[in-house]
Formats: sequence, C-alpha cells, structure tokens
Amino acid sequence: MDAPKPLGYWLQHLHSLLETHFPLVLSDLGTNRREWQLLNTLAHGSRTRDDLQQALAPFWTADQPSLQQVVATLADRGWVDESEGTVTLTPAGAAVHADLAARVERARAVVLKDLTPDQYRETIRVLATMAGNVEAAVASYATATGVAA
Repeated sequence: MDAPKPLGYWLQHLHSLLETHFPLVLSDLGTNRREWQLLNTLAHGSRTRDDLQQALAPFWTADQPSLQQVVATLADRGWVDESEGTVTLTPAGAAVHADLAARVERARAVVLKDLTPDQYRETIRVLATMAGNVEAAVASYATATGVAA
C-alpha cells in the first residue's frame, strides 16, 4: 500500500492544477489570470500603481509580465484608464470583469465541489496557521543567525 503523500506534494499539485485550469476558463476571451486579478482588484475601486503592485505581489512571479505591461495591455483594449497616477476600470472593463467573474466563480465551484463551507473555512484556517508557523520560524532563524530569508 502506498504511503499518504505529504502536505508539500498536495500544495504543489493543487497549485499546478489551478495554474492549468484557470487559463482554460479564460482563454476564449483572450485574457489570462494576471489580467483577471488586475481587473478584479480594480472592480473594488481605482488604485495607484503602487497600491496595485502591493495588492497583487503575492500572486505574480518574476517570470510573468510586469504590472506595467498588464496595465498597458488592458488600456490598449479599453478596459482600464490611467490618469494622474490612478488606474481605473472603464465601463467596457467593468463589463468584461462581470463576464470573467461569473467564469471564475464557476471555476471556484469546481475546486470546492464536495466540500462544505465549514470544511473550506477550516482548510483556510489550517493553512494560515501553518504559514504563520513557518513565517515565525524563518524570522527567528534570521534573527538568530543574521541570515536574511
């Protein structure tokens, strides 16, 4: 009998599956996950580039288009407008966001199928606790050794 796979396996596996599934959900609209994240952030109100950078940093890696590139792409499509240092969703962008939001909600429903709301909340609580434990350990190690993480 196979031994159960460890936490790291499931975290990486799920991340990989989400990175595969999400583009399929958006592809026929010619948009991608980073563009969705930017549109969704702006759907809650206009933001400066610095605010956007901070809000989206946890989701973007160095191998992806920069925030500046994504803003420029969306501006070229007429979905966002940037003036006086503030990026705003246009009416066309709001319409696209509404379509994308419905698709994203269906994709989330796939992920959460067969889970109760309580199970989801508990999963998030457990993962947040684990992350906090590791953050504290990294900070403690960095303080004790002088080696930055």
